[in-house]
Amino acid sequence: MPNKNKKHKFRLFSAVLATVCIILVGDAVAPTAAIGNSQYLWWIIMLIGFFVPYGLISAELGTQYPSEGGMYTWIKKAFGPKWAGRVAWFYWVNYPLWIASLADLVTTYLLQMLGVEMTWPLILAIQVAYIVLVSVLGVLRISQSAWLSNLGAFAKFVFMAGLGALGIYVLVTQGSANPIESWTDLLPMVGADGKFDFTGLGFVALIIFNMLGFEVVSTFSDDMDNPKKEIPKAVILGGILIAVFYLLASFGIGVAIPLDQIPTDSGLLDSYEILLTTIGFSAAAIKAVLVVVGGLFIYTLIANISSWNFGVNSVIAYAAEDGTFPKSWAKRNKDGVPYVVSIWTGVVALVIAVAGIVVAEFFPDISNLFWTFFSLSLVCLLLSYLPMFMAFLKLHKKGPAVKNGYWINGGKIKIALFGIVPFLLLLIALFFTLFPEFNLEMFEYNWPLIAGACLAIILGEIMVNRRRNSKPAKTSGKTTKSKKTAKRVAAKSSR
Repeated sequence: MPNKNKKHKFRLFSAVLATVCIILVGDAVAPTAAIGNSQYLWWIIMLIGFFVPYGLISAELGTQYPSEGGMYTWIKKAFGPKWAGRVAWFYWVNYPLWIASLADLVTTYLLQMLGVEMTWPLILAIQVAYIVLVSVLGVLRISQSAWLSNLGAFAKFVFMAGLGALGIYVLVTQGSANPIESWTDLLPMVGADGKFDFTGLGFVALIIFNMLGFEVVSTFSDDMDNPKKEIPKAVILGGILIAVFYLLASFGIGVAIPLDQIPTDSGLLDSYEILLTTIGFSAAAIKAVLVVVGGLFIYTLIANISSWNFGVNSVIAYAAEDGTFPKSWAKRNKDGVPYVVSIWTGVVALVIAVAGIVVAEFFPDISNLFWTFFSLSLVCLLLSYLPMFMAFLKLHKKGPAVKNGYWINGGKIKIALFGIVPFLLLLIALFFTLFPEFNLEMFEYNWPLIAGACLAIILGEIMVNRRRNSKPAKTSGKTTKSKKTAKRVAAKSSR
């Protein structure tokens, strides 16, 4: 049984900060800022259409069906193990890709901070160190590493609020690199010529990515004193903070850099440098600020993955118990943390990172590996969320599963909108990420992403169908630690 002493309990304050650390990802700020001035209306649309229903759905499912298995448990209860296996597969595939993209981002920021050229052996060493570090941290419960996510949340507050403040000052004193020339500049899906532009729908995926992660918070329920009350509060309070700081940071980048020049990897540090130069800071002062901000940013890349680790690994461990993943991936340490899956995730991330370095070394024309890995990670992540909203509609129809758990009240129309609208937005985001333009030329630059997504789908189908022909992991008459944990939480919740 997991060893959870009282001192390791996860309080509401830490839950809010963990929510911020998980969902508020600094690596997505620059790509989001590239949307332009229409991003503000996009954020309002997505907050209402996706963020609010998704957060409240996660709170309901997380408290009605408390389990470290998170989405896997919910989908399995609604649609059975085969669909749950698909969710777990895409949820996992996205993760090593994301880690590899962040490893590449770490080297980009170190290069920019220090102003030095890096040879490929040094780049490899840095990326290996990052991946090994986050993999080691992945064998801790969130309650044991709460300090890491707490500091990560504060670090994000500092550099995002600082960027927003600089942007406001420069806008007032000297103007913006992307001024609002007419009200049409604020409208989504309106091109520079004022005509309707479908390609703007591709931005939906970036904003949705910036909102994902609430279901990870639900996997912390066994570490909380009162998850029924604390999880919804963490969702609401964390959501408000997340929206504010995303907008501050992307606003600062938009003031500093013209839209067509915003780099998707180093945009945050570039914006700091431009804004500080505009204000009149000396070269030495700018260098010092960039080192501090870059250091904080790199720390958040460590804290962010560490906060996601337990949630993702728990989902995969539950899937391994059901036979979707190798049986060994269900193994847990004395604290109930799946450690084998963490090791394998790190290994796969290392392989991807090394392959990326080799490609960059021998094919220098291929640039921005961060965006390549990040895009495929994004597609796989969005695919994993699609069944969640349909599962909510089915499980909600059955009525509350436990007493006093969080429950979304409302009539049939409201509940239907809560499930269907986010589902449709996810479909739109996926389609326009894979097919951003309606022409054949699009395949010339987007074929690797389309091919990667197709390969992930094929491999996923092979895995879930292999599961149908194999038996789930046997427990020799004994309940596994994870199942004991889930039963104990469910019993506690029904009191």
